[in-house]
Parts: sequence; structure tokens; C-alpha cells
Amino acid sequence: MPALPAFVSLPVRRLWRYHGWLLPGLWLLVQAAYLLKYHGPHYANDSARYLGYAANLAEHGYYKIEPGTAPATFANNGLDNFQYEHNQRYILYPWFQSVWLRLHAGWWGIVLGQLAISGLAALALYSAVRRLAGGRRGAAALAVGLFVGWPDVQQFNCYLLTESLFISLSVLSFWALVKTRDGGWLAWVTLISLLLLTALVRPNGFVVAGAVGLAGLATLYARRRRVFWLAVGGAVLASPLAVWWLNHQLVSFFIVETYLRGELMFATPVWAVHPSAPLVLPPAGIGQMSRVLYFAAHNPGFLAKLMLGKLLVFFSSIKPYYSLGHKLLSVLVLWPLYYLAVRGTRLASVWLPGRAFLAGVPLLQATVVMLTVDDYDVRFLAPVLPFVFALAALQLSAEQEAIAKIVNR
Repeated sequence: MPALPAFVSLPVRRLWRYHGWLLPGLWLLVQAAYLLKYHGPHYANDSARYLGYAANLAEHGYYKIEPGTAPATFANNGLDNFQYEHNQRYILYPWFQSVWLRLHAGWWGIVLGQLAISGLAALALYSAVRRLAGGRRGAAALAVGLFVGWPDVQQFNCYLLTESLFISLSVLSFWALVKTRDGGWLAWVTLISLLLLTALVRPNGFVVAGAVGLAGLATLYARRRRVFWLAVGGAVLASPLAVWWLNHQLVSFFIVETYLRGELMFATPVWAVHPSAPLVLPPAGIGQMSRVLYFAAHNPGFLAKLMLGKLLVFFSSIKPYYSLGHKLLSVLVLWPLYYLAVRGTRLASVWLPGRAFLAGVPLLQATVVMLTVDDYDVRFLAPVLPFVFALAALQLSAEQEAIAKIVNR
């Protein structure tokens, strides 16, 4: 590493020889640390919903609805059968849990399963970033090191929540997309299968498939401009169908209600934004997405303030209850990584669909947060951080290579 002083480069070179062992060792150490911190599987606020659904599945082999339960409608927002209707948007995770419950492995089986898939995702991230970096291992090692070491990501492997499986499937989808560069039907089948699984594990799982769509659009824009505009026009024409679909998907959500409370983070008045004039409310009996569009059309200024505030809170990674050290870590490390990631989107040496995907996931997730509300915890940001880390690592690797060439002239 010629750009570094000798007293720094020599130890780094020696450690680098063993990075293939150091990264797995770091991963094991981090998992053990969180298991000790939480004393095993961690039961969080939303865990009861998933575990109750999973126990029902494990007992009957399907979800058995209580007799006499009314179906959800736009008018009742799923309140008459909230457990069933709401968890349908997270359907894969209760099924995943039910497998371990049927095997009598309990919560430990669920968490160990999440740990195994997370480890596989770390290997996949290394492979994908190395491929995008032209075979250079430095970018891959840095991306995985950040993925494993960042405190707001790996902790979810111990949680009885969807986040661990969602993060792992998202990373595996990225790996599958990079594999399609070689061509072949098997790579495409793998990608489509992983995108479907990712979309089923969380309601916002569609952002990963959306990022693949953006990767395809970026390729069309670069190579076949006419087809690109036809695809964009088709998407615009299909927007009413998307609204209809979202009305049904969001039947058990209460989005406009968070607008009325001015929340930047769900269920907390901290940093709330309040209107300066009375708000125009949507009529009753219409779907959630239709209510959002109605609210946006009649209260554009207030909604714009809300969206900007939620965007800043989302990417800042600073929450009111975080310690000073945690906040400084975000400001001094994560914020510069954002800067590097933005620059990484312009790397001509990196495969264009890969760059578009890596940028697309954070941008689409941010759009979802702006239209809904950020979480009080870091559950919405953590799934996009692996892609920020990958872009930043690719940019740093490219800069190091450029400096090395200048020094060695």
C-alpha cells in the first residue's frame, strides 16, 4: 500500500494476508457478543405478532382463522382481523419461524437459522463486491468488514423480528443480480426466486425488486434509449394499477394518521412537525394509498415538510435515545461513507446495473419512509446500509488504486 506510511502499511500488509480468516473470525465474535448481550434470542415489541402467527402455522400447517372473524375492508382498516390481515404482509417470516417451531427447536432454532443465513449473506456480499471491483479483494473485504462490524446491522440476527432475514435476502439478491452478468438461465431463476422471497418477508421488500428494475432501466438508458422511454411510459400508464394494488396491500396500515400527528418517527412526538393551518382530511371508506394521494393533493406544503424531515431523520441515523458515542459514530463514520457512496455511483469501471442497484435500494427505501414514517429504532435504515457500504468500498478501492498509480510513476 504505497500511499500509506511504512509504519502503517507494514502491519496492514501482514494482517491482509490473513483477512480470509480475520473476517469470519470477526463475524463469529460479533454474533457471540450480541448473543451474550441479549442473553440469547431477543424478544422485541413486534415479536409477539410473528410468533403467534408462526405457532398457529406450526400447529395446523396453515393459518387457522378464528370462527366468526370478519374480513378486513377499506372502511375498517383490517381492525376486525388485524392479526391475520397485517401479518400477510410479512408472510415469509412467520412461515420461517414455524419451521423451527415444528422441529421443536424453539426460539434458539429461529435465531441460529438467522445467523446461518446472515453468514451466507456476508460471503455473498464479499463475492459480489469483489466481482464488481474487477477481482480486487480490498473493496470486498472493506464492505464485509463494515457489514459485520456496524452495530446497527448484525444485532438483528438475535431479534425475533423480520430484519435479519430481510437484510440477508436483500444482500443475496444483490449477489444474484451480479451473477446474471455471466448470463445463463440458472442465474436469472436464482435472482427471481430471491426477489420473490425478499418481497414476501416485509411489506417494503418490493424495494429490492424495484432496485433491480432501476438497474434494468439504467442499462436501457445507456444502450437503448427508445426502449427506455417506452418502459417509462408503460410504468406511468400502469400507475393506477399500482395504486389499486397498494390500496389492498396497505389495508391494515394507518399512514395518514401519522401525518395528522406530524410524526417523523413512528409513535413518538419527538421532532414532530405541526401544521400552521387546518388540514384537509381524506374521506372515509377509500384505500390507504388513495388517502395518501388525497392528503398530498390538498396539503402539499405540510406534507413536503414532513417528507423532508423524515428523509433527514432516516439517513442521519441519529435517534433521541442514542448515546453520544453512537451519535458521533454516525456523524464521523457513516456520513463520510454516504459521501463516498454517492461518488461511487459514478464509477465508470463498475458494472452499471450493479451501481444502479446499490443506489436504488437506499433511494427507494428512503422514498417509502418519506411517504410513511421512519421507525423509532434503526429497523428501516439497517437493511440499506450493506449497499451503502458496498458503494463506499468500491469508491475507496478505486481512489487507492488511482493514488498507487500516481505514486508509482
